[in-house]
Order: sequence, then C-alpha cells, then structure tokens
Amino acid sequence: MTIAEIAEHAGVSVPTVSKVLNGRSDVAEATRLRVKQVMADRGYQRRKPGIQRRVGLVDMVLPSLDSPWVVEVLRGAEAEARKAGAQIVLTSAENRPAGDRQWLDHLTARRSDGLVLVVSEPDPEVVEQLGALHTPIVLLDPVGGSDPSFATVGATNWAGGLSAVEHLVSLGHRRIGVISGRPQLVCSQERVEGYRAALGRAGIAPDEDLVYFGDFRPHGGRLGAQQMLDLAEPPTAIFAGSDMQAVGVYQEAAARGLRIPEDLSVVGFDDIAFCEDMTPQLTTVRQPLARMASEAVRLALAAEDTTPPPRVELATHLVVRESTGPAPKP
Repeated sequence: MTIAEIAEHAGVSVPTVSKVLNGRSDVAEATRLRVKQVMADRGYQRRKPGIQRRVGLVDMVLPSLDSPWVVEVLRGAEAEARKAGAQIVLTSAENRPAGDRQWLDHLTARRSDGLVLVVSEPDPEVVEQLGALHTPIVLLDPVGGSDPSFATVGATNWAGGLSAVEHLVSLGHRRIGVISGRPQLVCSQERVEGYRAALGRAGIAPDEDLVYFGDFRPHGGRLGAQQMLDLAEPPTAIFAGSDMQAVGVYQEAAARGLRIPEDLSVVGFDDIAFCEDMTPQLTTVRQPLARMASEAVRLALAAEDTTPPPRVELATHLVVRESTGPAPKP
C-alpha cells in the first residue's frame, strides 16, 4: 500500500496524506481521522528511512532546458546514473521554485531514489513533504544561503573570479567591468566577490559603475556591456559571469565597432563547448559542470545517511585563449 493509494481511497491529495504522516497541524481533523482510518483498514505501515527498494530513477530539476550549460550538466548526470543502473527524469522549473502539487503527486506515485535541484530554489512545503517520503535531496550550484540540511555540490566560484580578473590585471587592465547573474544566486555573488578581491590585491579602487547584475544569458551580457561602454570612461576589459553572457558582450562590442581583444578584452565563465568556436576564441574559467552533476547524482543515490550532509566544492581554473590581450594604450 503506497501513499498514493491511501490518498485515492481517502479521497484526498498525496500531500495531504504526507501532512498527516508528519503530524502537521494544517489538516482538518475530520480529514486526518479519515486518512488514519484508511491506513488502519488497509494495514499501511510506514517504511523506515534507508530500506526502501530502489526504483532506478533520479529526478533532476533544472531552471530551464534551453542552454548549452544544461547539456554539460546532463552529460555528467546521465553517465553517473547509467553506472548505477538508474535513469534521469528531467523537469524544467522555468525559473520558479522547484515543485508544484501535480509534480509532487506524480513523484509520490512512482517514487524516486533521489532528487537533484540544479540552481533551483526548493519550495519549502515540497521539501517537507519529500521528507516524509525519505527522498534524498542534493542541491547543485545552490541558490541563496545553502540549507545545511541538504547535501550540496558547487564550484570554487570565488577563486574562479579571482583568477579571471588577476589575468586581466597582469595584462595591464585597470578599468575592468564585471557582469554577473541574479544577485540572489550564491555563484553570482561569489564570482563578483572574487573580482573585488583581485582588484583589491592589485591596489585598484572598485568602481560600482563597472558592476552589473543581470542574468546569465546573452541578453543580460549585452545589457551589462551597453551600460558600461556608455560610461565617460568605459572599461578596457569585461569579466562575464558566464560564457552565455560573454556572447552578449561580443554582440555589443561588434555593434560598436570594437575589436576583441585589441579594444576590449573579455573573459567568460563555464567553458562550455562553443567557446573554441567563437571568434576570437573565448578565454574563460573552466567550471567542471559534468563532474559536478555526476557527484550530485552519486550523492543522491548514496546509501549512507551522513550528518551533517556533505558539501562538495570542485576546483575551477582559467583557460586562456584569444579574447584577452594587453590593455590598449591611451
């Protein structure tokens, strides 16, 4: 007897059954008694954590499915799942908090061995109800402050931002802009903090006009570049928080007749497949996306229950190509 079957016999939703199992107070007393009566009549016994039979599925929730960044993530996730004899089930959150009632009902009915949230905020109610199912949750590149109750996998974003800007400083650049993603994202903030640290080490006073938070897409990169290049004293180099943003910087530079790297040096972040196909080839910070996804799936399928949950941070490193050069002479 599953929770979904209990819900069907009691005439309620799966989340309502989960609330009753967890002793939640936001359930009408008559509903609570009806659910408990169905459980008693059907001989329902709640499974203990760690002994449920594997179903061979790992659910992965992504903010969207239309980015080359996602391809690298899926490559690593699928390879790790295949090693474990499991399959990946994909859901696009469309940049909303992960999970809704219909999704949760489906997940509860078929079960899952683990859930990987990729740059997605888990809906608090969904997390509580998943807890009743004992479904392990892993945050990949977590949003906001990392919840200590979840396993997390990320990259050394601060060190990556530091290395990108130190490279530009070594080429003589002093007016260096940074374009990053939404400020709510941990990775966005950490990359900007690495940028600030590199400027501080070089004795360069930060200029807030050269700091732009947008999104990690080409449009966000182009808007940030427009804002900075319109300044009376524009930057000679821009560190983009993603390779997709760097594409937008390239577009804006081309529209203004600026040459890369002669007039403007550009550094990206991620090192997705098309970086070597850009003209000029993009200098970028390599983030091990496939390895990060592989590690997240491995943790989601791990049998052990560790306290506190593991926090994994994989190294980034700078890949120098053609899009960076000496600062132009005044």
